[in-house]
Amino acid sequence: MPDYKTLRGTAVYEYEEKRSRFIATAAFADTEEKALAVLGAVRAANRTARHNVYAYVLQNGRTRYSDDGEPAKTAGTPVLEAIGHAGVSDVIVVVTRYFGGILLGTGGLVRAYTAAASGALQRAELVSMRLVVDCSVRVAYPLFEQAQRIIAASGAKLEEPVYDDAVTLRWRMPAGGEDPLCAKLGELTRGTAQVQVGTPQYAPF
Repeated sequence: MPDYKTLRGTAVYEYEEKRSRFIATAAFADTEEKALAVLGAVRAANRTARHNVYAYVLQNGRTRYSDDGEPAKTAGTPVLEAIGHAGVSDVIVVVTRYFGGILLGTGGLVRAYTAAASGALQRAELVSMRLVVDCSVRVAYPLFEQAQRIIAASGAKLEEPVYDDAVTLRWRMPAGGEDPLCAKLGELTRGTAQVQVGTPQYAPF
């Protein structure tokens, strides 16, 4: 499956248009449950706000948005388009509006919601997510350094070894590259080392 970009943590950006305040919260959410939890937290923190507009895009293709009482296509759609323009997924953006007493019109609303959502996304820290596997192997001390070099040469990210009566090496690597590496480690240890390979998962890499 392809790599993709998402956000690390949460970013907040505030925009003002004719005394209306637009507070955008952009956050990582890789499930609908997490996206709705972010929305619930923002709503709870802004109970007196007139609108909590949102949009989210998940890597599995699921998207959803709400104008939350604003005129159709003036709020949720611009927020959704801002996410698409940023090229990220597994992301929710909630834009809270505190009405300032002056009507903005459809064009003003689109402009304000776009600016707020885009501002939060630009402030956010972007990370690349890859499909990876976590692996480990135990080797005898005389083979430790050679095994470590073989693993590092495969493009894996090694963690700190664990030392006891043997050495346990642990690493994370792109999914799909583990079979050739397992074969090389098998040759090195003459078939005595069993590489433990975890379930593929998306993670920063």
